[in-house]
Amino acid sequence: EFQTEVNRLMDIIINSLYTDKQVFLRELVSNAADALEKARFHSVQDDSYLGDTKDLEVKIEYDADGKTISITDTGIGMSKADLINNLGTVAKSGTT
Repeated sequence: EFQTEVNRLMDIIINSLYTDKQVFLRELVSNAADALEKARFHSVQDDSYLGDTKDLEVKIEYDADGKTISITDTGIGMSKADLINNLGTVAKSGTT
């Protein structure tokens, strides 16, 4: 149920705020970088925070057959509360 709401919201955001697909892609990569910074911040305070994940990275993969781009990162995602509070907020970093 929540995933469906997020997918519908993302469709609205993509089609209204980000008419330029390059800008939208750049925003997703920027968000992934923010997630890495958040993880790095926590790892400085707690050496064991990252566990087995020592390399903070953003991966961008393209599936030509499916015509999709996947962006994944090893950073910290947002909780449901974070999503509710931050979706629709343009240019707000989660690390501040």
